[in-house]
Amino acid sequence: MTGQSQPAATSAVGKRSNYRWIIVALLFFATTINYLDRQVISLLKPILEKEFSWTESDYANIVTVFTFFYGSSTLLAGYIIDRIGTKLGYIGAILVWSLAAMGHALAGGTLGFMVARALLGIGEAGNFPASIKTVAEWFPKKERALAVGVFNAGANIGAVAAPAVVPWLALVAGWQMAFIVTGALGFVWIVAWWIYYEVPARHQRVNAAELAYITDEPVAPTVAGDAAATDLIADAPKAPYAIFSNRAIWGFMGGKLLTDPIWWFFLFWLPSYLASIYNLDLKKLGGPLIIIYLAATIGSVGGGWLSSTLIQKGWHPTRARQYAMALFAVCVTPVMLISQLSSMWPVIAILSLAVAAHQAWSANIFTVAADQFPKHVLSRVVGFGTMAGTLGGAMFPLLVGRILDHYKALGQLSEGYYVIFYIAGLAYLVAWTLLYVFVFRRKVATT
Repeated sequence: MTGQSQPAATSAVGKRSNYRWIIVALLFFATTINYLDRQVISLLKPILEKEFSWTESDYANIVTVFTFFYGSSTLLAGYIIDRIGTKLGYIGAILVWSLAAMGHALAGGTLGFMVARALLGIGEAGNFPASIKTVAEWFPKKERALAVGVFNAGANIGAVAAPAVVPWLALVAGWQMAFIVTGALGFVWIVAWWIYYEVPARHQRVNAAELAYITDEPVAPTVAGDAAATDLIADAPKAPYAIFSNRAIWGFMGGKLLTDPIWWFFLFWLPSYLASIYNLDLKKLGGPLIIIYLAATIGSVGGGWLSSTLIQKGWHPTRARQYAMALFAVCVTPVMLISQLSSMWPVIAILSLAVAAHQAWSANIFTVAADQFPKHVLSRVVGFGTMAGTLGGAMFPLLVGRILDHYKALGQLSEGYYVIFYIAGLAYLVAWTLLYVFVFRRKVATT
């Protein structure tokens, strides 16, 4: 049935305009800027910890402030975006985080950086709720994982661009200018978004064929036991907590809670790990980090491509996500072998595989939410999931800081990192199990 309805809709109105991929490009660049601004502090950590006499726990507290405010603001950000629309909501988010990113240059100590990170977290909280809502508005279900994978690759491009640009800026113009220049990029994006974005039905560059492709979605088999939940969700404006009647939100939140903190660790501590364990200075950090985050880019797009391809071959979306995410969870586990390696480059290879697997996982866990919930509540669902993920992300750095300070005091810093890598290797397997219980194992109804 799926194979018959879509071509009919397309042939009836002619060739599609495919403008939706221009929208994905805008989401990609927003996410690139998001992660570029976010990662500046991790690259400058060797400079800043000397200038301000930070311990690992001091740095962990700064990271925790960011993740706490990021996580606690996502629900509000999702609600605002649902109410005022994606166009204005996204602009507001980037305006706040760009000003906050530039504000790091004014920090005179640990407290100043905490304030700047808090404001950055509040602004950046709007990025993924707005992006996922945009994908749901602009893409049919069978293309959403690919679209999310493409824009989510911007996170890795931002992470790649940061080690290529930030150390150079810091060495040439000072660490303050590194924050100012990267933060100012958001204002360029705001202009582009204002010019090129509109909802599909009102967009002058979307023809009838593309609009039909976006909106003429075949009716997918429903998941047994979800009928009552779907009825409640349809009335979500009157019952804002009805989304919790759908078991899928618990799997989504649990998966984010367990795996997002690992990505935060990869993002905020890998530069410090390489610098301290392999004695890399600011100039030499760029190469290994670029390799690692380029691998993450491939994983993001490849993860979305894999599940989207399975769906196009006739797999039910839930089954496609289940098998794809199981593969990605297994691909993170080799980080537990890092303690057995002495050379840097095999470690770089394992870390590259792990971050690629995480980004592939991330592209699919977001589309689990997009598959299970209607568009008018999706930003709130993503907000709850992101809030859960950053709750874990706020607590995990505190644990990381204490573990590293403990082992550093013993003169065994590398052992502290090995403990954290073991935790990372197990987290995705546990998260997949939660998703299996709450989402994947439910039988697909045939009627």
